[in-house]
Amino acid sequence: MQLAYSTWGMPTVPADVAIPHLAQLGFDGIELTVIPGYTTDLSMLTAQKRRQIQQLLNQHQLTLSAISAHTSLMELEPELHFANMERLKAAVDLAVDLQTGGSRPVVNTTPGGRPDQWSAGKQQLVDRLGELIDYATEFQVIIALEPHIGVMIETPQQICELIETVNSPYLRANFDISHFEILGLPMSETIPLMVPQTAHTHVKDQRGLHPNFEFLIPGEGEFDYVTYLQTMSKYGYQGFVTVEVSMMVQRRANYDPLLAATQSYYTLSQAFVAANIRR
Repeated sequence: MQLAYSTWGMPTVPADVAIPHLAQLGFDGIELTVIPGYTTDLSMLTAQKRRQIQQLLNQHQLTLSAISAHTSLMELEPELHFANMERLKAAVDLAVDLQTGGSRPVVNTTPGGRPDQWSAGKQQLVDRLGELIDYATEFQVIIALEPHIGVMIETPQQICELIETVNSPYLRANFDISHFEILGLPMSETIPLMVPQTAHTHVKDQRGLHPNFEFLIPGEGEFDYVTYLQTMSKYGYQGFVTVEVSMMVQRRANYDPLLAATQSYYTLSQAFVAANIRR
């Protein structure tokens, strides 16, 4: 396994600051967030800026583990859905542009929608995913769909059912265990279900149960990273464990994105050592 950091927690930090900082800390990889409002907003990534990011990754020996392109697939308005689909396809193009050594980052997104839409909306999601997966397949880029609290897919069973229905090697899961933890689902149950379907992961810290919960920076809560890493390894996961700092944390008045990354690295790197997991 390897340790990465998502720039989801760095909306205002330029790539030429974020990449060296993460490399100096010791991270093995980086997930690049490209949603609107970020310094690396997909619409602002010209060919020149893409080359600059590629050069920075090479210079600092960081692997691009994923592209965070979180965009709803369940938008009701046809024009908005078309724009969302075009953005996700553009994220696939970016994955091709930023590939290293023939290895292409996965493209992460959530499904969108609401929890009460699962039964009635599943087929529509399958159909819409079909268009995206057809495009991703052409370029051999994996779409990693993330179960997330408050959206159409919240549980391991739902994401596994969806992946089985679509039945493509280019649709996998982005396994953010925090969204299962706040539902009271123990890792002893979620990890065995999720690992066979997982292309990428997120971790954070958390406290409480939905709806009375808060997401935290790693090390602020009581999440057992050592057991998590050992259990992920036991069930065969060998990819990136990627820290994501939530919007909830970013709304703090004193939030420091560089310090959050530093704290996260300390917490997770120590957990890797304690778990006896080689990076």
